[in-house]
Amino acid sequence: MNLVALPAFTDNYIWMLHDGARAVVVDPGDATPVNQALDAAGLQLAAILVTHHHPDHVGGVDALRGRLDGPVYGPARETIPTPFTPLRDGDTLEVLGLRFEVIDVPGHTAGHIAYFQTAAEREPLLFCGDTLFSGGCGRLFEGTPAQMHASLQRLAALPGDARVCCTHEYTLSNLRFAAAVEPANAPLADYTDWCRRQRDAGLPTLPSRLAREEQINPFLRCDQPEVIASALGHGARSGAAVDVFAALREWKNNYR
Repeated sequence: MNLVALPAFTDNYIWMLHDGARAVVVDPGDATPVNQALDAAGLQLAAILVTHHHPDHVGGVDALRGRLDGPVYGPARETIPTPFTPLRDGDTLEVLGLRFEVIDVPGHTAGHIAYFQTAAEREPLLFCGDTLFSGGCGRLFEGTPAQMHASLQRLAALPGDARVCCTHEYTLSNLRFAAAVEPANAPLADYTDWCRRQRDAGLPTLPSRLAREEQINPFLRCDQPEVIASALGHGARSGAAVDVFAALREWKNNYR
C-alpha cells in the first residue's frame, strides 16, 4: 500500500492511499492534483474520505465524482457535498481492504472526524484533518478549548507508531511556537533541524508519528511543568490541562 501527499493550494496536502490499481483520497479540496496523480499512475478512484466541511477539504469532491467508483464518506454532523455516506463516532468502514475506525474530534469544527486504520501487518494510519498538526493543532472555529483538548487526548491515546497524516504544511511555523513554549526541549530542537532539512530539499515534513508529537507538540503536553509555567505566564487561569490548553491556543492565535 502506497501513501502519497499531494500538494494543493499553498500549504495543503491531499492524502492518497493506493495499491497500484485503486486509490482513496482524503480531503480533496482541489480536484486537479488528484486527477493528475490518478492519471499518472493509472489508478481508479475507489473512495473519498472527508474529515470536515471547510472548502479547502471538500472543494474538489463534486469535480471528482465523474471518475469515482465508490462512496464519499464524511461527518454526519456537517454539511458535506451530497450524496455522501454519513459517519459517526465508532463507525467503521473498509476501503482498499483496509478497515478504518471513525473518531469524533470536535474543536476545529463542530462535527470534525478522524479516520484511524490499524492492522497487525501494517503501521497504523491516522487521517486527522485539521485537528492535530505536527507541532500544533487547529484553530477553534466552532468548538471550545475543552472539546479540542479532549479530542487531542483521544488521538494521543492511539498507538505511538501511528503515522499522523494531517492536511497542512504548518510544521516549521508550529515548531517556532513550540520552542517559545518549551525552549529547553531537546527532542524539539532535533526535530526542528530535521524538518528544516526536509523543507530545504522540497520534501514534506509529514506524516509525523504520534510518539514524536507527544515529545514535541505543546498541545499534547499540557501536563508538563515547563508547558504549564509558560501557559501561566500567558494568561492561563490555572495549571489544569484544559486551562493550559486554552492559554496556549490563544497565545498561538496571535504568535508571529
